[in-house]
Amino acid sequence: MINFSVVITTHNRLKLLQRAIDSVLNQTIDCELVVVDDCSSDETSKYLENLSVKLYARSNSRLIYIRNVTNKGHSASVNIGVEASQGDWVKFLDDDDYLAPNCLEEMGKAIALRPEAAICSCIAAQVDSNQVELSRTPSVGPGVAFYIPQADIHYGMLLEQLPFGTPAQVACQRDAFLKTGGWDSTLDTNCDDIDSWINTVQFGDAIFVNQCLAYRTIWLGAGNQRFSLTKRLNTNILMKQKIYDLIDKQHNSYLPKFDDIKSYLKLHWLFVAMSQRNISELTNMIDLCILSPKAWTILVNAFLLKKIGLENQKIRKFILIN
Repeated sequence: MINFSVVITTHNRLKLLQRAIDSVLNQTIDCELVVVDDCSSDETSKYLENLSVKLYARSNSRLIYIRNVTNKGHSASVNIGVEASQGDWVKFLDDDDYLAPNCLEEMGKAIALRPEAAICSCIAAQVDSNQVELSRTPSVGPGVAFYIPQADIHYGMLLEQLPFGTPAQVACQRDAFLKTGGWDSTLDTNCDDIDSWINTVQFGDAIFVNQCLAYRTIWLGAGNQRFSLTKRLNTNILMKQKIYDLIDKQHNSYLPKFDDIKSYLKLHWLFVAMSQRNISELTNMIDLCILSPKAWTILVNAFLLKKIGLENQKIRKFILIN
């Protein structure tokens, strides 16, 4: 049995937090719950203190509540929560997202079949503020669950073959996470999670579970909405450079040049700006990348991956559960 700790960080989102916590307490297997309150000024503290008392009265001491004396930010709060956790695996969860009741059980089944794994991801449903499903992240690879060897992961991440996704989708082996030094506060909510996945997969294999086990809320209050598209593009380039430097040498013979990767990213965010009708950002992003055939090839391949999966890609994948 895999022992999970679910780490939730929160700040002034009590109603959403209650939904996230309920989804953890209603899991089909027992788990530890660590909530880090980043100095909320609403009723969060009162709610969590009362919940602690209620759970303790039922001989249930699995809630660890930590309140930051000052606001430390999302990344630092995640690190505080993981440090305080005791599970072998950490399941991340933002306060505006929530889990399917069988999330930990299904992830645990797959992880138990691949003890060399350092990270596990699943499909997430994108929902609106009323919990109406808008879309789902695509399935990745063969079977109900499969794993990718560590030597292939960074190459797969570079070319969008292995989208681990947001915290709601991801669990990490705790010791592997701690070896990385935790989340980078300088990135706070702008790819701090992706940066962590990049670091964590240096210490083990990756597992993908092709079941919808998490729910991610799409709304204007989401953390990354406060960043401009240009800033998100620049951080995206930074992440890809980090991935590029970590790719195993076995992939060197067919590895694209990094300039082509940069041009692809510019093309991608150019289309995002167009879809949002963001004229000012669109103007900032237009450059010679639109003339790069290799960038267009990478963009089209990334799009097709969402349709056809990993079957013909140059990474090894092994089915855990058919």
